Amino acid sequence: MGVFLKEEIKLKTGKATFNLSKRLTNETNVENKEHLEQIIRGCLDNNRRSQETLFKLYYGKMLSVCMRYSTDRDSAEEVLQEGFIKIFDKLDAFDYKGSFEGWMRRIMANTAIDSIRKSKKDPFLTDNDEDFKLGAVDPMVDSEELELVGLKAEIAMEAINELSPAYKSVFSLYVFEEYKHKEIAEILGISEGTSKSNLAKAKLNLQKILKEKFMNID
Repeated sequence: MGVFLKEEIKLKTGKATFNLSKRLTNETNVENKEHLEQIIRGCLDNNRRSQETLFKLYYGKMLSVCMRYSTDRDSAEEVLQEGFIKIFDKLDAFDYKGSFEGWMRRIMANTAIDSIRKSKKDPFLTDNDEDFKLGAVDPMVDSEELELVGLKAEIAMEAINELSPAYKSVFSLYVFEEYKHKEIAEILGISEGTSKSNLAKAKLNLQKILKEKFMNID
């Protein structure tokens, strides 16, 4: 795993030990496959600079993944730390056939789900319907009605983060990670019916939250 992972990834206070100010610029280099493969090979050789580079390249994107399953930034960064440790440990399993970012996203998402399941007993089996009161609204509202396309990313993520853990987890796995309900059910230890129900309720909740946010903006 290397000294870098043990000593350098410290995110509990929201601060990385190395400078992340240039990460947005560096992320553009990810599209260069040859460059990425070189970084991965360096990580496999426990090269500290390669590990640091990989962390910087994907810090922002992976933190966004973790935020979808966390209640606050500190919790998300704890999951991010654990997720990166898993990524470095499993790096030799990546076969270069698919998207490396997609491979990382799945590890991060699974790490976040594991964290939620450990922190709260059966968080996916039930939820408080008093969290939302929408009246006589069709619970099977189509996803396009959410009108997520074109929204400012920060507003959309704020709304998603206001969903309860049960709804946010199913919604994120279905929409962002593109899992099927059968897969979600297996991951979360719930039935396919519960997964579908939580997704429908998540959409309703999200629709209401977004409407309120836009009303406040106006």
